[in-house]
Amino acid sequence: MARTIRASLASLSFFILITGLAYPLLITGLAQGLFPWQANGSLMKSAGGSLDGSELIGQPFTQSEYFWGRLSATGDHPYNATASGGTQYSVLNEALDEQVKARIVQLKVADPENTAPIPVDLVTASASGLDPHISPAAAYYQVTRVARARGMREEDVRSLVASHIEQPVLGIFGEPRINVLRLNLALDSLLQ
Repeated sequence: MARTIRASLASLSFFILITGLAYPLLITGLAQGLFPWQANGSLMKSAGGSLDGSELIGQPFTQSEYFWGRLSATGDHPYNATASGGTQYSVLNEALDEQVKARIVQLKVADPENTAPIPVDLVTASASGLDPHISPAAAYYQVTRVARARGMREEDVRSLVASHIEQPVLGIFGEPRINVLRLNLALDSLLQ
């Protein structure tokens, strides 16, 4: 019996060391060595050195002079990564319908002269509710409002949007997209 307990404890200790210490240290070391930007949260800082957010998590931009991202689906604290989870309502769900209608009203109030069709990613949340990207169409939809709020020419804002379009990974995975935080930081840098 004692021999069985000793063997079990030795086996348990071995696997604790391997899976609880050695493996995490190895993976952390590899991540820090090969992908330090991503391993440390892809944190973005302004020219002054202040932390502005993560490239990987959406931010709650609501002012007219900024591009707005997708809706957050993380409850009372927008873009809270600890509250992320499955957020897609069925197309027949009344809560989704109410969310979409509220966002359409918000977009129309912010830019009443814009009669273009509203891109779907401006009125719905992503699966995680944290998506930091919007489609180029969603960014172009907002150009007039942002240009007017900043006192800029629409052509300049449109050009900035075009320069921030990220292509699909390896040219085939995903869709063209724009990181909203990067775009808004680029807008702010123009005014400095």
